Amino acid sequence: MSDAPGGVRVEELGPDHVAAVEALFGPRGACGGCWCMYWRVPGGKGWRALQGAPAKAALTELIAGGEARGALAFAGDTPVGWVTYGPRLDFRRLERARTLRCDDAERVWSVPCFFIASDYRGQGVARRLLEHAIAAARAAGAAALEAYPVAPAKPGGRLPAADAYTGTVAMFEAAGFTHAPGPPSARHRMRRALTGR
Repeated sequence: MSDAPGGVRVEELGPDHVAAVEALFGPRGACGGCWCMYWRVPGGKGWRALQGAPAKAALTELIAGGEARGALAFAGDTPVGWVTYGPRLDFRRLERARTLRCDDAERVWSVPCFFIASDYRGQGVARRLLEHAIAAARAAGAAALEAYPVAPAKPGGRLPAADAYTGTVAMFEAAGFTHAPGPPSARHRMRRALTGR
């Protein structure tokens, strides 16, 4: 557990956090019934078949079983922020996205999703959750941590909340991530080395 800006604290996700995740994500499952399952969709299964109640049930099972990795930010007892991370191979959709593939996926961790309560956006909560994810990946022995943000359409512009769930390019650059080589795409593949530092 650690403190974040404005008295917000960060806790590592555990099986006892199911209710906190449900409270934070609300009836819409964070965004459009995602329940942070979009990147976890198994091969051969369409996203629309999982969206909504099936996604909620799947994430609940992963959290209760200790299989989902991540962290929650709290203001007092109220959950206000979420980040998920873990071995890149846990997020199967990444390997099916041509522009996000890499040659060393088995050595890399990914941080593909954030969700911040609307009243706490723009206050550094996502940045603090990212710091936690970096530390967790390093402690687990990951060689690198990857992220997949989208940049605003105009330099210096703001991303709509629905597009910012993977974080922002500026946030990752400030945390020492650089652009990874690969084909051009609206979604940037960014990486930070975690070994040799």
